[in-house]
Amino acid sequence: MKYFAYGSNMNIKRMEARGITFSNRLKACLFGYNLKFNKTSTQLTGQGYANIVREDSGLVEGVLYEITKEGLENLDKYEQYPFEYDRRLFSVRLTDGIDHMAHVYIAQAHKTADTLKPTRNYLSHLLRAQDLLSGDYMLKLSAQKTID
Repeated sequence: MKYFAYGSNMNIKRMEARGITFSNRLKACLFGYNLKFNKTSTQLTGQGYANIVREDSGLVEGVLYEITKEGLENLDKYEQYPFEYDRRLFSVRLTDGIDHMAHVYIAQAHKTADTLKPTRNYLSHLLRAQDLLSGDYMLKLSAQKTID
């Protein structure tokens, strides 16, 4: 099954540390959404985790993984589905123009706030996907203000 990561799970080491194996890792885009760091943290006040929000002209770059059912169940635990994040199927597009349906986590609406920022450490996980992200997207991520 396919899983689209746009946050810290874009980092291979993060996926490995969580025991989630994958047979494929490809660049993909989700159209009609923007990346926001508006998911509340249960650990640090003011910290925001990655989330996607609807925006007709938006574009979120990320990583499309091929994972097992067990891998998805593991991700559910780490993403605290269905309490913190919801999981939905979305169409994401690969660089070859082919669309694929993939599981995507979206923060529960009551778990978001507009005043949040990521930590430098959290943001570094996203930046470690530089092999699959465009230069412009990397610049956008690098310019993101952090809480620390």
